[in-house]
Order: sequence, then structure tokens, then C-alpha cells
Amino acid sequence: MEFPFTQEKSNGKIIRTFSKDVDDMELKWHYDEKDRTVKIISGEGWLLQMDNQLPTPLTCEKEFHIPKGVYHRVKKGTTDLVIEITEHDNI
Repeated sequence: MEFPFTQEKSNGKIIRTFSKDVDDMELKWHYDEKDRTVKIISGEGWLLQMDNQLPTPLTCEKEFHIPKGVYHRVKKGTTDLVIEITEHDNI
């Protein structure tokens, strides 16, 4: 399976990079198997849209909690997006 990002693991966290050139069609609605905390490292103009909610800007240093099983997607911005993901068994 091919993903619209590259990633590496460091100190138990996932560092994920989305290119500003990613095709919008690749940024699909999905859900995760674990609760996640997502911290925005860098990126401009990107949005996070949770199921049944309006998109929220992804601003640097801000953290978002994404519960397992909740559909969500990112919407493309103007620069590359770099995020740090921490997975939780239970929050």
C-alpha cells in the first residue's frame, strides 16, 4: 500500500511529512486503530477535518487529539507539512 507521505520513527514517535505537491485525491478520509496526539512541526495552509466538523487550521506547535475510530483527513496547504505523532493505547 502506498501512502501520500513519508515517515520515520524516532524516540517512540512517528515523524510524518506530506509534500506540498501531493495530489489532493490521495488525502482520503480514514480512521486510525489507536488514539493519537498529533503535534504540528511545520507547514502552512494545511487543515485537519474531523468527521462532521468544519476544517481546522494546522498551526505550528499546536497539538490535536485524534480518537481511534474517528474518520478524519488533512487538506493540502502551500508548504510541506511535518507532524509528530504519538500513539496511545488508551487516553
